Amino acid sequence: MGFADARISRPELPPEAEQKLFAWLEQGCHGDMAYMARHGALRVRPAELVPGCLSIISLRMNYWPGEAASANAVLDHAESAYLSRYALGRDYHKVLRNRIQKLADRLQEQVGALGHRVFTDSAPVAEVALASQAGLGWRGKHTLLLTQQQGSLFFLGELFCDVPLPPDPAIESHCGRCSRCISACPTGAIVAPYQVDARRCISYLTIESSGSIPLELRPLIGNRVYGCDDCQLACPWNRFAVASEEADFSVRHGLDRVSLVELFSWSEARFNQCMAGSAIYRIGHERWLRNLAVGLGNAPTSAAVVSALRARADDPSALVREHVAWALSRHERDLPA
Repeated sequence: MGFADARISRPELPPEAEQKLFAWLEQGCHGDMAYMARHGALRVRPAELVPGCLSIISLRMNYWPGEAASANAVLDHAESAYLSRYALGRDYHKVLRNRIQKLADRLQEQVGALGHRVFTDSAPVAEVALASQAGLGWRGKHTLLLTQQQGSLFFLGELFCDVPLPPDPAIESHCGRCSRCISACPTGAIVAPYQVDARRCISYLTIESSGSIPLELRPLIGNRVYGCDDCQLACPWNRFAVASEEADFSVRHGLDRVSLVELFSWSEARFNQCMAGSAIYRIGHERWLRNLAVGLGNAPTSAAVVSALRARADDPSALVREHVAWALSRHERDLPA
């Protein structure tokens, strides 16, 4: 059905999962993601989320678009816009939900009526904890799920069901003393092994956060305008990652090799048209421009960069104007008198 692997666990997690979650929330590491605190312990109590659930099937689906331009090459080309490789194609939420539902339909053909719910990053579900408990992989120091066979470049999804399926055993961690993911994080968001402070994470800053990006972090973001893959690019296990065979995850609109200037010129209508059906659509045009303004502020000074920024200096959005002004100030020293 297009999944790379599947494993089964019981709908309960050990007490330390809840303890770690609340410690993380108390430190404010979730930033503006109020829903993390609002759902509280429900995230680590799957049996309460879906009463009657007896088994959880965790699945993974590879997403890396093999035809995309080299991630490192784009990151090294400061005039280019880097978008996290998971977002270059169709919105994974829709793809995985539909595929997992088809799996549920297939199961019902075998066992009869099946009480179930499908999840993929869409509800308070501790996806990595459940997948790790089921032996689908282990939690890496960057907090993502890792496998020896294919690294970490995949999406996770879950099928909660009321059938008592035999659980799979967990597997041991294979991170050892390696800390490359921690060292690779541009903003130091991996504050300790297995702990990310979202307030410093580029994925959070460019996707989840709706406000102003902290001044001290803007230069560290570089040309990353939607998400960040650095911790995964640095992980040795991802040398075993395989390209996705899912057509929906293929690159759309040339987003794997496009300039910051070009994307900054997109009108809201063009953004909505090109990003329809994409995970990027959710952030909206205003945040899109905010992120691109930061990228342009970090780009080498050129007539094209400065002209693009000046064209939006009076943007209707105060958020966009603020980031454009910052970006222009970065180029002032190199502008002709």
